[in-house]
Amino acid sequence: MRILILKSMKTNQVSEMIYMKNNGEISKRRVKVLSVSKDSFQAYCFLRGTKRIFKIENVLAFVPVTHKERTVI
Repeated sequence: MRILILKSMKTNQVSEMIYMKNNGEISKRRVKVLSVSKDSFQAYCFLRGTKRIFKIENVLAFVPVTHKERTVI
């Protein structure tokens, strides 16, 4: 998981993740990773509209957001 988070930071890419809080609550977040430390990372959370710190061990899924081009017919 850490490798995916580092890659997202290096490519400056927005990603979606499934995150579990310490109390067991699960949420889907759209984030932009700002920095990564040993066991956590700081990211801008679009859901909350602010910078947040997330524990890497609590990330259940982490996928980069890809934008597909739409064609007009």
